[in-house]
Amino acid sequence: MADRRRVVDRLPTFPWDRLAPHKETAAAHPDGIVDLSVGTPVDPVAPALRAALADAADSPGYPATYGTAALRASAADWLNRRHGVSVDPAAVLPTVGSKELVAWLPTLLGLGEGDTVVYPELAYPTYDIGIRLAGATPVASDGLTALGPARVRLLWINSPANPTGRVLGIDHLRKVVAWARERGVIVASDECYLDLGWDGVRPLSILHPDVCGGSHTGLLALHSLSKRSNLAGYRAAFVAGDPDLIGELLEVRKHAGMIMPAPVQAAMRAALDDDAHAREQKERYAARRELLRRAFEAAGWRITHSEAGLYLWAAHPRHDAWGAVAALADRGILVAPGDFYGPAGAAHVRVAFTATDDRIAAAVKRLAESAG
Repeated sequence: MADRRRVVDRLPTFPWDRLAPHKETAAAHPDGIVDLSVGTPVDPVAPALRAALADAADSPGYPATYGTAALRASAADWLNRRHGVSVDPAAVLPTVGSKELVAWLPTLLGLGEGDTVVYPELAYPTYDIGIRLAGATPVASDGLTALGPARVRLLWINSPANPTGRVLGIDHLRKVVAWARERGVIVASDECYLDLGWDGVRPLSILHPDVCGGSHTGLLALHSLSKRSNLAGYRAAFVAGDPDLIGELLEVRKHAGMIMPAPVQAAMRAALDDDAHAREQKERYAARRELLRRAFEAAGWRITHSEAGLYLWAAHPRHDAWGAVAALADRGILVAPGDFYGPAGAAHVRVAFTATDDRIAAAVKRLAESAG
């Protein structure tokens, strides 16, 4: 058998595998684990969304990769209604969750050896993984002017950011767009937490006219219903922006069979058309966020950024990331070490507030005991 280079050999160890011993420690707590390490929804899917899924369950034929016209119209309307973005429904493409597109976008765009893809220094690990899968060169950098002569083809930004909850301001976003357009670089903006600004913060889409001047050329924005509508289990997301780029992605995805199931398309449309359930869910998260933030700060932790999204970016005065993970695990609380997201996160942990009210209450009680 001829030698071959396994794809897995190009990839780092799956981060959460390293957290397993601390999960065992936390699970041994007499009152059970409080798992704040992964931002997975725990609240019910709204009844109207489940009904839409069920009503479309008799779908024996192949759905369209492009999605239904009604779904694309709902996505465009939501962007306009909620975020002031005007986009032609023809420039909307459903995806099988947003992580799928993050992982495969460089490949779908035809990038590979000799191409550089830039992503944030503190970032969701899948940006790096997707670049490696394509055979391109990953560069983690927040300073565009420091990139030198690299042949940058794609630039990822993430606002609101995972893990930090940082929101990029309008001036920063404008500079990114201007820099990319001067060099012919595609900008992919991961905006999965765009609806989840806190304390009066209103994150802006890269497609907002005040950012891009009304032109979506060279720009792609990714959106997900996993957090807004508790549809992580449905794998419901979409990408919108430059019509030419959307058309290119559509053609490749047709060949690859990357198709959202018809019942999920129906549920996704129902979710996009209904703001009430999303508002109720945001209120739940706001209450949990406030309880956890107060508890961590009272226990001596420092919270930075965290102005949007579903996480607190927290630092302990005496521990690095892994020391803090261990200390919390001893209290039955599991969090993610900041260096999962890059070396710059070595002093922090990411704390998700996607846990049930009773588990949040348990975490608050344990943090108060640790402070005492």
